[in-house]
Amino acid sequence: MKGFGDLMKQAQQFQEKMEAIQAELAEVRVEGSAGGGMVKAVANGKQEIVELKIEKEVVNPNDVGMLQDLILSALAQAREKAAALAQEKMAALTGGFKIPGLPGFGM
Repeated sequence: MKGFGDLMKQAQQFQEKMEAIQAELAEVRVEGSAGGGMVKAVANGKQEIVELKIEKEVVNPNDVGMLQDLILSALAQAREKAAALAQEKMAALTGGFKIPGLPGFGM
């Protein structure tokens, strides 16, 4: 049964490393922008949007659609960067293997 004990120890170490990575990702900030930086979205490494900045010059009541497009673009870019960062961090933990259900692999 020594093999089972070793396996359990490895599983515990993996869990601890994964929790440390998730805590680190919660603190990391990445930025997406659109309209030459007029709209900026900031996400953490867990792909949660934590900040949105809109320069007043881009707000035009006669063209709300453009502002909406810029916001969506900035949000998408921030989330894409956060997802790539999470995947990179998790790949370092898993040795590059994609494990379904693990955070950072979009499943």
